[in-house]
Amino acid sequence: MNDLLKQRIARLLDNLGDERGYQILDYIEFLESKYAERARPGGIFAKLTETVEDTMRAGKLPIQAISGTMGLVDGAAKVMKGLAAAGQAVMDEAVKAAEGASKEAVPPARPPESGAEPLSS
Repeated sequence: MNDLLKQRIARLLDNLGDERGYQILDYIEFLESKYAERARPGGIFAKLTETVEDTMRAGKLPIQAISGTMGLVDGAAKVMKGLAAAGQAVMDEAVKAAEGASKEAVPPARPPESGAEPLSS
């Protein structure tokens, strides 16, 4: 889908309430199941979030409860992404430090040359 079409759809969606938004989501998922050419992108956390949301909707919970819960889950996802990024940065720095340390390592001591005098005690 081109960016202009996405922006147009997003502008129209901004004016709708959550209930209409879920109706549109249902229709999009229906179209996807009918005409899908490729699998939906997303990681395990995105799939978990969708499963929680779908379960709440199937349980006929109020839209406000679903929206609030999804807001909390979205916040948790952002925290997890931040933690993952921080962990990756720490690992990258550790690898750089280890590589730097191995380059600066002192070479092993050379044995004395055969013509050298032995040390006296």
